[in-house]
Amino acid sequence: MKKFLTLLTLALLIISCKKDNEDDVLTVKKPEPIVYAFGFKLNDFAVINDTIDSGDTFGSIIEKQNLNGKEVYDVVAKVKDTFDVRKVRIGKPYTMLLSKDKTKKLQYFIYQPDNLVYYIVDFRDSIVVVNKKTRPITFKRRTIAGELNGSLSETLKNEGAAAQLSSELINVYKWSIDFFKSKKGDKFAITFTERFINDSVYDGIDSLHAAFFEYKGKKIYAFPFKQNASDKKVDYYDEDGKALKNFFLKAPLKSINITSRFAKSRFHPVQLRWKAHSGTDYAAPQGTPIMTTASGVVEAAAYSAGNGNYVKVKHDRTYSTQYLHMSRILVRRGQHVTQGQVIGKVGSTGLATGPHVCYRFWKNGKQVDALKLKLPNSTPMDKKNKPRFIEYMTPLKRELDSIAALK
Repeated sequence: MKKFLTLLTLALLIISCKKDNEDDVLTVKKPEPIVYAFGFKLNDFAVINDTIDSGDTFGSIIEKQNLNGKEVYDVVAKVKDTFDVRKVRIGKPYTMLLSKDKTKKLQYFIYQPDNLVYYIVDFRDSIVVVNKKTRPITFKRRTIAGELNGSLSETLKNEGAAAQLSSELINVYKWSIDFFKSKKGDKFAITFTERFINDSVYDGIDSLHAAFFEYKGKKIYAFPFKQNASDKKVDYYDEDGKALKNFFLKAPLKSINITSRFAKSRFHPVQLRWKAHSGTDYAAPQGTPIMTTASGVVEAAAYSAGNGNYVKVKHDRTYSTQYLHMSRILVRRGQHVTQGQVIGKVGSTGLATGPHVCYRFWKNGKQVDALKLKLPNSTPMDKKNKPRFIEYMTPLKRELDSIAALK
């Protein structure tokens, strides 16, 4: 019996020791992960991450870190030449690194106006120092191809491309393609370069190198090309060197919704009688920007009972355009305007049942149907530049076509 009790005691001691060991294992803390940002080991600081709120200023933020009014004033005065504190904007992130001791003294203030740039205000010395830092950028070039399935932006999103690419393409093709009339199954291919910050954070489209879209059964290519190295703007040309840019835009609105066409006889919805309709009506929400379809001089910016607020632009000796029923006129008579410039806002002034712009077109003093008119192109490519363009364009076109063929 004595032997049995001895063995039982030993067994209980072993179980108890094992449990203690397990408890010891469970209470061991994992090492704190090392975190680096802005060139600092954040583990060495008490970190405050926040965003600029309404009413915040650089001064009011740092004042909360045990700095009196005079100290804040002195800091703002010292950094003003390298860090304009007036440009601190609501919603932008900032980080404060404080000492880990009891004083919690502000060591660094870091402000990020955008994804690429950040400012470090160093408070460690009596002489406050500001350093502007720029994160490294990498560029990645790729070609995508496919078929339209839904809107242009939806299709490109499904191909892993950003919405910005859709906007870029609409701008390039605005003289030659109405994407609202594109059909499901129309093929496309695009070569472009994207920017990445720190090789990982997407920062948008850097440049468009080449593209084609099928439209009404025809491939329309677009290649950026400068005829002169000193040119600030890049124009786009098709594979034959013909400019995509036309003398006139296809419509005075970015989104095209034709509700009434040019007609010799149409029942007027306000006057309730049949009469000629000498323009094209584009419906759009109240306040939608109206663009002049070509450069020229404002011939009239006025109001009449029928037209409401309207603008008429003279483009040259041959062509003039007019834009009716505006809610607001944004130009004045005699002002020079450039193609695509916003000259007013959609409204329903004058004889109108709802918000729209009536777009009227004159050729040699006679009103004509802009949709049926064969309009002139912009300045053609100089013949001396054609060989250089063909040499530049050929490998880009080959790349587009080969990627598209694999789809």
